[in-house]
Amino acid sequence: MEVVGTIRGLIRSLLFLLLWSSCEGRDSELSYVTCGSLVKLFNTRHNVRLHSHDVKYGSGSGQQSVTGVENADDANSYWQVRGKPNNPCLRGAPIKCGQAIRITHMKTGRNLHTHHFSSPLSNNQEVSAFGENGEGDDLDVWTVQCEGIHWERDEAVRFKHVGTDVFLSVTGKQYGHPIRGQREVHGMSSPNQHNWWRTMEGVFIQPSQEPLRHDEL
Repeated sequence: MEVVGTIRGLIRSLLFLLLWSSCEGRDSELSYVTCGSLVKLFNTRHNVRLHSHDVKYGSGSGQQSVTGVENADDANSYWQVRGKPNNPCLRGAPIKCGQAIRITHMKTGRNLHTHHFSSPLSNNQEVSAFGENGEGDDLDVWTVQCEGIHWERDEAVRFKHVGTDVFLSVTGKQYGHPIRGQREVHGMSSPNQHNWWRTMEGVFIQPSQEPLRHDEL
């Protein structure tokens, strides 16, 4: 009987270790931003979320405007993390630090974009939303700048534009009508406190294509 009890104890210990290992692995998966995830991006310096809407700039490129908003509940602040053109990332795969991605606006299907136009308020580089149905051009590509191997969900990161080397940034300058109170989003040539971002609300995807977290959608 003692031998049977010992064996049962060993089996229970082994099962516990297997379950613990499985949970640890899943916790690791849950901590990353993954390809296909739908997120809100929060600027940690100015406390606004990256936002867009079907309102065109009245100057510069005349493309769809991109701004920062304080309202956490605005559905126009959801963006999807995608691979670059002709090189899609694997759905649910963790995004690596230094990886080239596209950031696509959920409501309008246009990609986060920048180019050599001056931004309306600060005279930095204009950031717009460009393309149709998720397809634009090579100026839609950004790299994720972070410290580890993968983009962690609670980590502040920078987005550097591949084509022009600027960083996605915000200043305190605010628009008037028709987007009164929204902050200007633009590209800046140097890394600084204005270009730190981290993920907030969203749906995070794992390789099985099941949502990892479902905060609002």
